[in-house]
Amino acid sequence: MPPADTPAAGTGPDAANPGRYVTEGQGFVRDTKYIETRITADGRDGYPVEAGRYRLVAARACPWANRTLIVRRLLGLEDAISLGLCGPTHDADSWTFDLDPGGLDPVLGIPRIKDAYERRFPDYPKGITVPAIVDVPSGAVVTNDFPQITIDFSLEWTAFHRDGAPELYPDALRAEIDEVNQGVYTEVNNGVYRCGFAGDQASYEAAYDRLFTKLDELSERLSRQRYLVGKTITEADVRLFTTLTRFDPVYHGHFKCNRSTLSALPVLWAYARDLFQTPGFGDTVDFTQIKQHYYIVHRDINPTGIVPKGPDLSHWLTPHHREQLGGRPFGDGTPPPPPKPAEAVPAENWVPTE
Repeated sequence: MPPADTPAAGTGPDAANPGRYVTEGQGFVRDTKYIETRITADGRDGYPVEAGRYRLVAARACPWANRTLIVRRLLGLEDAISLGLCGPTHDADSWTFDLDPGGLDPVLGIPRIKDAYERRFPDYPKGITVPAIVDVPSGAVVTNDFPQITIDFSLEWTAFHRDGAPELYPDALRAEIDEVNQGVYTEVNNGVYRCGFAGDQASYEAAYDRLFTKLDELSERLSRQRYLVGKTITEADVRLFTTLTRFDPVYHGHFKCNRSTLSALPVLWAYARDLFQTPGFGDTVDFTQIKQHYYIVHRDINPTGIVPKGPDLSHWLTPHHREQLGGRPFGDGTPPPPPKPAEAVPAENWVPTE
């Protein structure tokens, strides 16, 4: 049920209140102090795993949130954890539910995810981020700790996994996955932001060099094996994928990561297409919302708010030939079924199929 003091319907982001992302003369440093409360099978933090109790609030535009959409799909948690989607743009105050009728999330009854943060922490002092998981009965955010959310989907929500769900965080590979994830996070996932939000030339160039050094290392690794760790998809592939899908549409130009496009890096481009064509990955990607988010929201980088028409996305469905390296995406499991109609990416926001 919506909170009793639900605010009036929202009107979407406030164009007169844009966020600021670049600090002149400084490199970009991400604030990583998230709400670390966890939803666990034993409920040790006060929030036990329970089907229907929680709502994942995400945005298709956001790479960190896109991870949760992929893992939720791969594991088959759609019926256990409902989904609320914010629009692709936001202001300095909050992500908003402007895609929904009346600008209100239909389950939580709120116009801004900030309202759920403040339901738990009045005058919440940190950034209002997605993904976030909300406890529906109380209307309060439980956690926005995005790296832990997907791990807990794998380890704590097993009672609600679909038959044939893949092991994305297998115990035998966990140490290697963690090591790979750390390098991918610092140099690639966050590295593109350190390029785009750099406030001085030296910070930008250092971030640029680190980014492409790591991409070259990943290309070498993936020239020998189909997936980042082991012979099946894992959490590591999910985390790299969401950055790679945004590389040519936004990071190459908007964030000045322009040594080369992804499509000019043969190994990584084939790897990205392999994952994109794997059920649960590409079917969560909304290229239109991705471009709208970056080019409209980051006004201190793109003052006009003009969204580019390109790049050409038609090649995402071309053959990748990565199967020649062996491995099977789901191991002994099975692919997820198609997305529910209400959660499918609109065809016009996807890649051309004809």
